[in-house]
Amino acid sequence: MKFNYKNPLLSIVLILVLCNSVFSQKNNSFTIILDAGHGGKDPGNMYHGYREKEIALKTTLKVGSYLENDKDFKIIYTRTSDVFIELEKRPKIANKANANLFVSIHCNSVKNNAPSGTETFVMGLSRSDMNMEVAKNENSVILFENNYKEKYQGFDPKKPESLIGLTMMQEENLNSSINLATKIQSNFTNRLKRNSRGVKQQPLWVLDAAYMPSVLIELGFLSNKTEGAFLNSNEGQEKMARQIADAIIKYKNEYFGGAKYSSIASVKPVNANNQNIGTNNATDSVYKVQIAVSTRELRLVSSNFKGLKNVSSMRTANFFKYMYGETSDINEAKKLEKEAKNKGFPDAFIVAVKDGKTSRVN
Repeated sequence: MKFNYKNPLLSIVLILVLCNSVFSQKNNSFTIILDAGHGGKDPGNMYHGYREKEIALKTTLKVGSYLENDKDFKIIYTRTSDVFIELEKRPKIANKANANLFVSIHCNSVKNNAPSGTETFVMGLSRSDMNMEVAKNENSVILFENNYKEKYQGFDPKKPESLIGLTMMQEENLNSSINLATKIQSNFTNRLKRNSRGVKQQPLWVLDAAYMPSVLIELGFLSNKTEGAFLNSNEGQEKMARQIADAIIKYKNEYFGGAKYSSIASVKPVNANNQNIGTNNATDSVYKVQIAVSTRELRLVSSNFKGLKNVSSMRTANFFKYMYGETSDINEAKKLEKEAKNKGFPDAFIVAVKDGKTSRVN
């Protein structure tokens, strides 16, 4: 799979294997990829003598040791020692294994020594300056790779405009990713009393390229001397690892039963007044063009959608899908898709909507 970032304002094309969704997999075990961030020649964040690559690895291995007690889990590590693993290879390991979850573990830092707290990221696009700094830091591992300019086709992790191309290709798995991230953050806050910086969406390459629900955990700030000391200690790593493992087990129990998976909760279309949107025939599909996904609810006015009118939303507990137009004619839907792309939504695509559920139309 290759990404095209030569023009960050254009969409990247990804063969969406995930359209079949993680919940239709038929593995007899629940396969999870545990990814210890950085490693080898890439030390990650370093403050007060604390090294991110070491803390991430030790914590990740402890998470695995807890999960290995459950015979239903199959654990695959991207690294188990101090070696450099190219960023591109990490999600490839997950995709090759047809994994059910991808969990990447890191430590945070900023120039100001005061900030502290945990945060867990899922794939998305945010304009938050702090979040963009995290994205640049975690994506910057690319710079350690040979021929990175050719391999990543012009993607520059230090330029925010390059992140525009990292749009939400995991829209089918976003809800599941947020679910797991929320469980992790809740455990950190309620059980360990760690300061929570919340669940956030951010364009991180390692999440974007994985075909399954994925999260990136920032355990805390090494730049904060007190928090860094906690994370650098065996006790701190054990406590954090236990809560991550507990959240993963809860997630597995929620979605995984024997060799079958429950489906994602159905979504219900709503209009600007939060009322159900009906169709002429509930048993027939209609076509709409999905133009965006967000955890924020936007007013359904044309100014919020680059001039597009007739925009509706579909909502679950955690995010909103925004749709343009509605038609029962696939050819008309293709015209609407082209119009949306011309208006500035290069990743727009057609979905069939039936009984409050959507499926992508290739």
